[in-house]
Amino acid sequence: MQQLIYFFQKFKYFLFFLLLQLIALTLTFNNLNFHKSKYVNSANALTGGMYNQISSISDYFNLKHTNTVLLEENVRLRNLLEQKIKIPFSLDSIVIDTVKYHQKYTFSNAKIINNNYSNAFNFLTINMGRNDGLDKEMAVINSKGIIGVTEHVSSNYTRVQSILNKNSGLNARLKNSRYYGTLKWNGLDYNIVQLADIPRQAPVKIGDTIETDGKSTIFPEGILIGTVIEVNNNNAVDNSINVKLFNDMSNIGPVYVIKNLHKEEIKSLEN
Repeated sequence: MQQLIYFFQKFKYFLFFLLLQLIALTLTFNNLNFHKSKYVNSANALTGGMYNQISSISDYFNLKHTNTVLLEENVRLRNLLEQKIKIPFSLDSIVIDTVKYHQKYTFSNAKIINNNYSNAFNFLTINMGRNDGLDKEMAVINSKGIIGVTEHVSSNYTRVQSILNKNSGLNARLKNSRYYGTLKWNGLDYNIVQLADIPRQAPVKIGDTIETDGKSTIFPEGILIGTVIEVNNNNAVDNSINVKLFNDMSNIGPVYVIKNLHKEEIKSLEN
């Protein structure tokens, strides 16, 4: 206590000056609009910058949760879109209760927990399985295009045959065209696959987009694959085309698994 009294005695004139300065500044800012606005603006800029930094840090640590929410929302929107596409609608329809829709595909989001891309026969593992409604021969895609096809399914995990697998063979076509072939991989470059058996009369040129043709019971029509980077013009029967994938198969994040609800009916009919 004695030290505190000594401090005030020693610096009493300086402390008195600070008190008068504070009173003067208070009167100035409260009575002069110009100074008041400058003070408020400066304070807002300072606190705004601080809040912005705090918000940025908070957003960074919440990225995982945000990504999960976005994935769930994308799945919901894909399923809604699939339903809307299948709804028959007529302006002349009067009895609304008779309008029925038949959704053909459902979408589920999953996470890749293992990914191989440097071997001749590559596979991926995702963190969903039979308990989540998955089965073999289901399409796996992401926002950029195709990834592969489910092969072996356990209770909680699924092995996916990558498109970078020499045993892979998927139907694919030129975008906005009826010309199609078989998508394969020669085991060389993980960025490039081959579209074989494309008809020689097909008007293929570099830069054309390749997509799924929807003729199988696995992939819906129009899922992106890649762009043509090299055309074989030797008029060979198998007429192979090099296609650069939209996906970087060495760096894949979340994926969607697509289930064809009509697959068993189609297979039963064809058999």
